[in-house]
Amino acid sequence: MRNLLYSLLIQLPPGTRNPDDNSPMDFSNPFDLIVYIILPILLIIFYILWRRSKRRNRD
Repeated sequence: MRNLLYSLLIQLPPGTRNPDDNSPMDFSNPFDLIVYIILPILLIIFYILWRRSKRRNRD
């Protein structure tokens, strides 16, 4: 009985995407390259520069 209940609880609802359906990243697509590689690097750099300037203004 418990196995039946457990199998009913772990099923995905109909119409939702399955995590196994994901395809690998395609870095030949410029949008994927910009969104997943370049923007995070720029955000980290700007955050470091912002923190550095904030620290200098405090001193």
